Order: sequence, then structure tokens, then C-alpha cells
Amino acid sequence: MTTPSPNSVPPHWQTGQSAAGQPQPSTPITRFLGGSPIGVFFRLLVLSLLVGAFLMWADIRPAEVWRSALHLVDMLWSMGFGAIQAMGDYILAGAIIVVPLWLVIRLLTMRGDDR
Repeated sequence: MTTPSPNSVPPHWQTGQSAAGQPQPSTPITRFLGGSPIGVFFRLLVLSLLVGAFLMWADIRPAEVWRSALHLVDMLWSMGFGAIQAMGDYILAGAIIVVPLWLVIRLLTMRGDDR
């Protein structure tokens, strides 16, 4: 008897069927959300609880986050076309780190698929 590898995905995840073997209805909403609305709601609820607990532990309050986001939008709006240049600088600075990391991860995962 062969044992599945730890990285293998159960067959019912690939075919859109439930664990009981019954097909799941594929509606535009479930395709958009990535699952049933109730399941997505509970996953988002748990993730929000974990992120919220971390933010409270770090003494970051929701009002501060909201105020900072509004300030960012206001700053970008007041800068006009200078905001486009500033965003371009931010994107370029982030891409210097993100793109090479993405490329290394892709190359490593492709190498793992050849086995």
C-alpha cells in the first residue's frame, strides 16, 4: 500500500467534490469567494481574530489604522501627479526585494516538480 506524500492534495479537493464524494455546486459566487460563503466567512472571522489579537498585543488600535489610511489617501490626493512618481518609487523599492524572492521560490518549486 502506498502512502500519499505530505505535499499531495486530496483528490476531492481537485475535483470540486466534498469529502463524502458528492459534487459541490460551482456557482459564480463560490468561484469568486474560493469556497462556500459560510466557510469563507468563518475563515475570515478566524483570521480577523488572529490579526486583531496581534494588533492589540502590539498596541495598534483600529482607529489609528483607519486614521493612518485616511492620511495616506489624503497625502496622495494632495500630491497629485507627484503621488504617481512616489508610488512608482515605492513599487520599485519593493520589487527589488519581492521579484528576486519570487523567482527563487518559483525555481525551487519547479525543481521539486521534476522529481
